[in-house]
Amino acid sequence: MRLILTALVFLLGMFDLFMGLSFLLNPAETGAGLGLAAPDTQGLSTMRADFTAFFGVIAVCMMIGAWRRNADLLLVPAALMGTAVAVRALSLVWDGSYSGWQVPMLVEALHVALLIAAWRVLPHHKIEELTR
Repeated sequence: MRLILTALVFLLGMFDLFMGLSFLLNPAETGAGLGLAAPDTQGLSTMRADFTAFFGVIAVCMMIGAWRRNADLLLVPAALMGTAVAVRALSLVWDGSYSGWQVPMLVEALHVALLIAAWRVLPHHKIEELTR
């Protein structure tokens, strides 16, 4: 079970790395696929920076956490994706639904469920061990 969870976390981290690189290299097209449009270079810069950071940090934490079997690193992407799915739920209440709203929420909820399950199974590293 631990091996399967570790592999799934690593593979999902690779998906997030691809998303981050897609925003870095082609923010306009990648953003359009998610319903985003940048009216000018400032918008492109914001999409490039923010989404690359979001998906990149998630991917790096997931992949290193899985590779090193360090469950504590999985809490960062779990918190980010948990925040994203919670805010999407609020947006459904405040703004209403749109076509296909279930897919991003499902992906984010899957991240959270998988990361929390892996966090419970993988070893936790004490701070003293990390600072040696």
